[in-house]
Amino acid sequence: MATDGPTPLERFISGILPENPVYRQLLGMCPTLAVTNGMQAAMTMAGATTFVLVMANLITSLIRNLLKPHLRILVFTLTIATFVTIADRFLAAYLYQMSKQLGPYIPLIIVNCIIISRCEICASKQGPFTAIADALGMGLGFTVALASIATIREVLGSGTWFGLRVLPEMWPDWVLMVLPPGAFLTLGLLLGTVNWLSSIKARKAKG
Repeated sequence: MATDGPTPLERFISGILPENPVYRQLLGMCPTLAVTNGMQAAMTMAGATTFVLVMANLITSLIRNLLKPHLRILVFTLTIATFVTIADRFLAAYLYQMSKQLGPYIPLIIVNCIIISRCEICASKQGPFTAIADALGMGLGFTVALASIATIREVLGSGTWFGLRVLPEMWPDWVLMVLPPGAFLTLGLLLGTVNWLSSIKARKAKG
């Protein structure tokens, strides 16, 4: 298979902002909307997803020359499922309450389009170092997206951040923000902001 393509640094940087999986590609919407009512849950999900991303990309890259075109998606899925199971069992063993809070969303990482798309786009075509850099960039981009959404929702909805109070006790909690409508509202506003800033940058680039 061809091994040329973007460098590890280019892959890493692209995943953070230029090709952010949430704000630019609109991938991983299920956990983005479901677990961002608090920073602790959001960061746990981001960490688990990044772990699976790195390991799936690494294994896929190592066996890329053995992949058969008609079996590659199956191999990607089985590889991802293996590391999702490891992450799920780790959380159940060492972070039981968080594991219960996240419920089915950790197992659902198996069908997260961010991971399988990186296996297809990068890991199956480039070497392990580039594949890891790509996974770390995408994982960091996913983390930034979840953190930004969760920060707004938790601070406005509960007056706390990571469970610690950051707003005065008199602050009237915006309960809507920690409910499902708050997830859609926050995501929509942030997506609009990102697109607005991108359009300004594009206009400046044109002169």
